[in-house]
Amino acid sequence: MPKKFQGENTKAAAARARKAEAKAEAECRKKQEQEDAFWRDDDKHVMKKEQRKDQKEKKRLEVMERKKENQRLLEEEDSKIKGRQPTAAKAPSKVTRAQIEETLRKEQEKSNEETKGTEETLGWHLGVQRCHQSFIKEGLPGLAKFSCEIYVNSSMDLGSEAERILLPK
Repeated sequence: MPKKFQGENTKAAAARARKAEAKAEAECRKKQEQEDAFWRDDDKHVMKKEQRKDQKEKKRLEVMERKKENQRLLEEEDSKIKGRQPTAAKAPSKVTRAQIEETLRKEQEKSNEETKGTEETLGWHLGVQRCHQSFIKEGLPGLAKFSCEIYVNSSMDLGSEAERILLPK
């Protein structure tokens, strides 16, 4: 036999509670919308003013972004130019005679070191031949043997000490 119904149906009670809660929530939402509509400012002038303000701010931000981008591009271009011409950036506008002589002396020392290194790798024969040729070119064939002995024995570069010792200036 079937059981007799004693009390309330629990499923139906839960459904009624859900419906009541949904109805209360919808009423609350509707009441909130009405209140918001009441306080909302529908004035056309105020809306236009706000719109202009927003557009002005947007334009200002765009200008700032463009300036930053232009500055970045300028710095990038400057670094490329400086990378290609480092001496032009360092050189002062006025150069004294002492500075010119100093740079020439440094360049000469550098070239002497480079030639000394290449002569040592090529051997002393090449140096002796160059020594003979330079003195013959100068018109001093008698000194060629003497200067070559000094050059070979002291392993000096002909352009520096040997020339100063033997040739009058």
